[in-house]
Amino acid sequence: MSAIHEQAMTHVYQQILQRLLGFYSRAERTALQLLIQRLIVAAGGIERIGDYRVLTVQNGSRDSFYVLTALRAAQLSIAGRHPVTFDLRVATPRLSETSQSTLENIHRCYSALFVYDDPRVELLMADNREVMPFKHNQPLSTAGHEASRTDMLMLGHLRSADSPLEVGDDGYLTMAEFYQHMARWESGVDSLVSSDTPRQQKQFMSGLRRATRKIGLATDNSGGFDSLFAQLDTLGGDLYQQFYGQDRLDAWKPEGHFEACRRVGHIGIDDLIVARSEETNWPLFNEFLRVQTDSLVTSAPENEYVSPLLSAHLHGLQACYLQGRSYETGYGDYVQRAIMIMHRKQLPEHACLHTRELFGTPSSIPERRARAAIEAQKNLGLNETQLVCMLFAPFVEQGAGLEHFLRCCHPGMLVALPDLHKAMQGATIADQVTQWMIDVSGLPIDLLGKLYRARIAPPEQDVASATDSQAVDTAEVGQGTDGLCERSARH
Repeated sequence: MSAIHEQAMTHVYQQILQRLLGFYSRAERTALQLLIQRLIVAAGGIERIGDYRVLTVQNGSRDSFYVLTALRAAQLSIAGRHPVTFDLRVATPRLSETSQSTLENIHRCYSALFVYDDPRVELLMADNREVMPFKHNQPLSTAGHEASRTDMLMLGHLRSADSPLEVGDDGYLTMAEFYQHMARWESGVDSLVSSDTPRQQKQFMSGLRRATRKIGLATDNSGGFDSLFAQLDTLGGDLYQQFYGQDRLDAWKPEGHFEACRRVGHIGIDDLIVARSEETNWPLFNEFLRVQTDSLVTSAPENEYVSPLLSAHLHGLQACYLQGRSYETGYGDYVQRAIMIMHRKQLPEHACLHTRELFGTPSSIPERRARAAIEAQKNLGLNETQLVCMLFAPFVEQGAGLEHFLRCCHPGMLVALPDLHKAMQGATIADQVTQWMIDVSGLPIDLLGKLYRARIAPPEQDVASATDSQAVDTAEVGQGTDGLCERSARH
């Protein structure tokens, strides 16, 4: 880069900074100075800031956009006063739920912050355990879509049918691997910067502990993100590979580009986020970043890796098929709890209103059920038959719940019950029965056999309650599992 070009770019970056700061309130400017001080201290002094690299996750949520603007403002502010500044790695996980509108939002944000051509900023994404440069117009790979589908089903099945409904545990494992490999990529990073509150950190660590117990890994994820990377080093980086085996799952790619071990810290800035529960910074999103706020990632209050509509749909199906109640009752009960949790968390009224609109009115529940079914098929490749099968979890513990599942939903297959057991024990059975198992479960026979051999660990009280301090309200979800399916909803 020539001296003239470098000078011109420096001028452009300072213009970006001044425009960005124009959308900050006085309180936000003060918080920015505190963030800069926190980064300098973590780096070991201003003289070492040029060798410091931080990681932040950009998943399309409101908070992730806000954190990125703060880090970009800090990076450019330091660069305006000193010869060098810290490097910034921004990483996006490609999940089945990651919509094209979310990627477009991220692209517009990156363009507004002028990070695409800044050598001090590295933009990455991960698709099916492969690290690559961020591309907003690159669809999720077929292999990545299939992996997300399989992971959700497997973790969803690894539970007893009468336990509280915990869907989305695969997200905790996926993100745990993502954090570790993004931190170890190439020359690694020094710190993860996030705005997760202590409650959100506890929710993630508790969800990770629950998920790791499901796949037979023991860990003590009782702390916050300060202990996250130490815990991941203890577990080993490829959690899914340990679960599925090397023959079925490849290592992260490109191989040879990850440090064996990396000591990574955590810089929490939740105390520096101004007006978290207000809507005073929407002009920053709408006018500067050009982010379409109605396309911001919306997740279920108790699990950020499941959409609210899909979570409500699953609770409706559980009430209908397992509890002898109506779909509408289960759906409505979930909606009431979800809205209550959102208010207790003091989420922005804009987010609460958007979620209420997403859930719809009681009279629109049939339409929402159809919409949720389309979402599940499009994003996850799962139909209602496969979702209901997952809710029954009939294959674990050597098929302990298989007969009950058949009596409820597929009574015509009771005659084939001995063959179903034989298939999961490794024996060869009729092709028609094998295909029926694959169609109904959405899983291949070898993974059904893995479920068949799985033992379900008893739930830990702190894990069951740590998802959220209000999650005790969901205890009723697991009750009444002996009720028969409503005939009107049978397949």
